[in-house]
Parts: sequence; structure tokens; C-alpha cells
Amino acid sequence: MPRLNLALITAADLAGHTVDKQARRLPTRRKKEIDPLTLAPGDLVVHDTHGVGRYLEMTTRTISGIEREYLVIEYAASKRGQPGDRLYVPMDQLNLITRYVGGEEPALDKLGGTDWGKRKARARKAVREIARELVQLYAARQAVKGFAFSPDTEWQKEMEDSFTFVETPDQLSCIDEVKHDMESITPMDRLVCGDVGYGKTEIAVRAAFKAAMDGKQVAVLVPTTLLVQQHFSTFAGRFAGFPLTVAPLSRFQTPAEERATLKGLENGSIDVVIGTHRLLSKDIHFKDLGLVIIDEEQRFGVEHKEALKKLRLDADVLAMSATPIPRTLEMAVTGIRELSVIQTPPEERHPVLTFAGVYDEGQVTAAIRRELAREGQVFYVHNRVESIDKISRHISEMVPEARVGAAHGKMNERELEQVMIDFVERRIDVLVCTTIIESGLDISTANTLIIDRADVMGLSQLHQIRGRVGRGRDRGYAYFFYPKDKVLTQTAHDRLATMAANTDLGSGMRIAMRDLEIRGAGNLLGAEQSGHIADVGFDLYLRLVGEAVSEFKNGFETEPEVEMRIEIPVEANLPSWYIDSERLRLEMYRRIAQASTQADLSEVVEELTDRYGEPPETVRALIEVAKFRIQARHAGVLDVVAQGKFIRFTPGSPLPDSRRVRLKRLYPGSIIKPDGFVLIPAPASVANFGQQARNAELLEWSGQVVNTIFAQEVRHD
Repeated sequence: MPRLNLALITAADLAGHTVDKQARRLPTRRKKEIDPLTLAPGDLVVHDTHGVGRYLEMTTRTISGIEREYLVIEYAASKRGQPGDRLYVPMDQLNLITRYVGGEEPALDKLGGTDWGKRKARARKAVREIARELVQLYAARQAVKGFAFSPDTEWQKEMEDSFTFVETPDQLSCIDEVKHDMESITPMDRLVCGDVGYGKTEIAVRAAFKAAMDGKQVAVLVPTTLLVQQHFSTFAGRFAGFPLTVAPLSRFQTPAEERATLKGLENGSIDVVIGTHRLLSKDIHFKDLGLVIIDEEQRFGVEHKEALKKLRLDADVLAMSATPIPRTLEMAVTGIRELSVIQTPPEERHPVLTFAGVYDEGQVTAAIRRELAREGQVFYVHNRVESIDKISRHISEMVPEARVGAAHGKMNERELEQVMIDFVERRIDVLVCTTIIESGLDISTANTLIIDRADVMGLSQLHQIRGRVGRGRDRGYAYFFYPKDKVLTQTAHDRLATMAANTDLGSGMRIAMRDLEIRGAGNLLGAEQSGHIADVGFDLYLRLVGEAVSEFKNGFETEPEVEMRIEIPVEANLPSWYIDSERLRLEMYRRIAQASTQADLSEVVEELTDRYGEPPETVRALIEVAKFRIQARHAGVLDVVAQGKFIRFTPGSPLPDSRRVRLKRLYPGSIIKPDGFVLIPAPASVANFGQQARNAELLEWSGQVVNTIFAQEVRHD
């Protein structure tokens, strides 16, 4: 700034490249949480008590002078020819609602019908059977004594400091979780889900180095030969200067190089090997394998997984995936495997602009020329080896100024390697290729992707390929084309629509969940469970599995949680001026409703205040209602409802005589109904106060009633 006579000189200017390692670690609450409740009108939802319905809107209603927000859910009509029945769900019961994920669109349930209860009971019974097997699997893994790795060494810190980027908060958290698992005596089995380009490789590098520091060997399993070369150069570069030997193993190696690698693995002179499924062959013998890293886990088939099971008996396993396949996701979410999610995008990353539509030669030409004009490169995916050379020639005719090359898996190893080197070193502008580029390639100058038959590709495959562009500071563009004379199937249409809709950073997990919806969830241990998932929806199914697993682990049966209802005249809501986004309001309502302990609730309140500022009166009342609900549930009270001049309490079990006597003495005029309801006159003072005072007074009074009449007595012998 010449006018201020001021020059700014950074540390990087003085000392070469350096990175500020003091990146602020933001609080993260993504533990095992896949997706907040993001609802759009028309979405199918599942209510724990009433079954599958359709979400219509979020609305405000005033009842007895009290304003509350509700979700409106439509159910099947009770009589033919009539509009569907509607259920108004208050926000403090949002924990009973989940989005329906489960394959084909199901029929809506009838309010008060018996079908839902029967389907839920069937699913619960089926889930108990698989939970027993899961617990046995889990117990077997826990019983195996693995190798407890040592704490970080000085060399570990030195190697990590050479990372040329600032770690994201989620990356740091994930690294901590992996290291904690490695230092435990129980073998690690962790799945890391992070979107393409979110820094999963760095987690693998640090875990591999930690294992090698203890003299253990590391096997890094990747799906393609191209990725072997890329990972080899990454690992070798990061480990340069340390006494570690890294070797690749793929069809790019000569027979002599391969024999030397096999010998090195057997005698222990190779510390880290990076290879394709060739690593799973019977002639591979490790001297002392300590860690198996599986990159792009969804690319390995069942037979590969079986071979891996033998490898992973007592070795730690770290699996990484951008779009975990449904079954893997299911196992991680139900707690059979540990799950870490990286949701924070790296700095200066832009979402990839995505277009899906009919193939248009003019648009292809314009897209290639636009990329060449900003000195970038283009991936053109044509997944048919027979016609790939013809397409290459055609593109050369369409854009004569472009240097075009072709790459596919059936090429000679040296030829393929040379084409990729030419592309990386920018001697090729347009690479016409098959899906060989799908996994992990990191070429920051290639920022336009064109796929000419996107309709025949799977959802996770499309997401992976799109992840090859937009990896640097430049905006990425993706074009998903299908032939104009081709009628799209519903599934293909859904896949392309999902890709076009989920373009924002970190959409990999959402795409995996949508994949689950389109393909159906399958099952953890066999396809026969998919019917039960379709019956009750994926979220509820997972919860049932979680409950059943914990029952078998703890050795006793838990009763399913009953619906807890509190309807007393207290103005408690999140005003739209406090949180203006409907989605964020829904998310906060659900988190308040889900809090099962006072500690959980305090955490939510702390975050609420941090994100949106000091809570206004109605929000404080909502928090007090949540505290009261936790208190009432622990006391065994099923609902608390205003009824005329009385407040009605429904205990879970009949009141003993001593409590009845106490009730009559402390609250004259109380009535105990034959069906177990307890009616207690509301305090007269409440009516004389303003709304704000009435909120506090009524909640305090209700809490006293629960404590003195319904709370379980604790005996001190």
C-alpha cells in the first residue's frame, strides 16, 4: 500500500512454502449422523406410531391462545373418494419422524390402522435374528488381541508438518480417531467417508507412517493401476528422507520388479506396498503385516472382501470411500464398524457445475473450447473400448486445435502409462478414456468432464468420475449426456436428476443415501431383509437393529420407547426471525426433541446460542419443555395434556396407595380415572400471570407434580 508506506511480507516470502498449522478446530457434531431431517413437500416420512405418510408443509396454529409450529403429514383416506387424513405433529415430537428411504414408493398407511403395527412387529422380529449374528461377529472381533501401536514419534510429527495444506477440522478429528484405534489392543476396523478430494489420502499416509514406525508392514489396496502409480508417488514423496521403503505392485511392473517386490514383502525389507487386487493373490506373503488400507472400498467385490477377511484377522483395517456402498454404510451406521465422516471441504474449493441432458455436438465443442481458452484440460469419457479411437478422431475433427489422446484398460501397460504421463505433463488437451479414470486421479489442470453415455452408469460411479474435476482453485464443469433417440428408464432418470441436484461440496454421503433409496438397502447378512427395510424405512430399520444389538450386548431386553406427548398451554417455539431457514429450524427442533438426557440438552442449547445468539423467551420455554419431557419420561409418565381447568397426567403403571394419599393431600380436587388418568387442577395463579410468567410457572408446577407424585423412589438401604 504505497500511500500508507506499508508492505506486507509473509512467512512464505521469507522462508519458502510454509503453512499455518494453527487452523481453528471447529466443533463437529457429525458423529454417526448421516443427514439432518431435510424435508421437501411431497417427501415420504415415517412416524413411529402411525407409519408411512407424506410431508405436506410446516405450519403455525394457535390453540387456546398458544401459538405452536407443526409438521403436517398426509395419510391414506379413511374412506374411498375422500381426501387423505392429516396428522399435525408438534415440533417437540419431531424425534418420532424420519424420512422414508427404502426402494420403491410404498402405499401410505391409514391413521389408526393395524397394518403399520404388524409390519413394524415383523421387522422387529427379523432384526432380532440378524442382531444375534452381528453381536457374535462383533464379539469375535473384540476378543481378538491385535497389536497396540506406540504413541506418535518425533519423526511422525516431522512427516506430518511437511503436509503442504491446512488440515480441515474434520480431517484432524478423523486422524485422531484413527490413531486412537491403532493405539488400542483391539484391531481397528474403521470406515472413513469423505467426498472426492477431501483429503482421505493424507489420513492413509499418516496411518501408514505410524504403522511403519513400529516396524509393521502396510498394504495399501487400490482399485486401478493408474491409482497405484499416483499413490506410489504420493507416499514415496511424503516418506522421502525417512528410512522407509515404498513399493508399487501392479501390471505396470516388469516380472523382475514384481519378483523383487514379493521377496521384499516376505523378508520385511519393504515397509509399504501399494497395489491392486494382485495384493490378495495366494503367492503374496508378508513378514509382519500390521495395517491394511483399502482405498475406494466400494470398488472391491465380494470375492475380494473374502480374501481381505483372511488378511484382516489380526491386522488393523482402514477403509476409505467417497460414496460408500449401501451395505457398507449400513454396517458402519449400526456400529458394527466405526465410521468417520469428513464433511469440511478444503479451502478455495468450488462446487462442480453439472449439466445433464441430451447429447449435443455443438455443446461438446463449446465446452472443450471454453476449457482450452483458460489453458485447462478435458476428460471425455466414452466407456466402449471398440469405438474409442473413432471417437478420438471425431473430436480431433470437431476441435482441430486440441491435442487428443485415448486411454483404456486394454492398452499395453507402457503405452497406457505414457498416455497418462503425456496428459499429466500437458502434452494432451483432451483425454478420451473409459471409466479407468474413475478412482482417485488428481490432475488439478483438468476441469471439464464430458460423459457421452451417462445414462448407463451407476450413481456412485458418476459421483466418483465427477470428482476428477474441480480439484484445484478453478471451477469444474461436468456434462452428463445421453442419446436423444434413447428413452430413459426411471432409474437412469433418478440417477441423473440426483447428480444434477447434488452438486454442492460434500454431497457424497447424500448421494450414497439416495443410492440406497434407488437400489434398495439389501441387507447386512443376506438379501432377505430388504423387504423389512422397504416396510418400515431405512432409518427406523437401523434404529431397530441398534436396539436389538444393544439388547444382545447388554443381555437384557429393552422395551421400545413409547410416544411421549406434552400439550400444555406454554408458548414454546423457534421464531422464524431467530432462525429464518425452515430446514435449519427443523434440524434444531429435531435435535431438541431427540435429547434424552439433561447433558445432551445442555450441549444443544450451547450450540443454539453459539449459532443464533441469545435465545428469546419462547425458545427458552421450548428448552424448559424439553427438560420437563426428560424428567417426565424418567418418572414413567406417558403424557401431560391440558384438559379444561385440569392438567392430565398418564402414568405408565397404576399409582400405589401411598401415592394416591399424597396426591389427595397435596393437590385437593384431583381425580383418578378408572383407566389410570390422573387429573390435577391447574394452579389458579397461572391464569393471573402474563404469558411469559405463565410459561415458567406452569412448567415449574408440572415438574413439582412429577417429582412428588410420579417419580420413582430411590431406596437407600
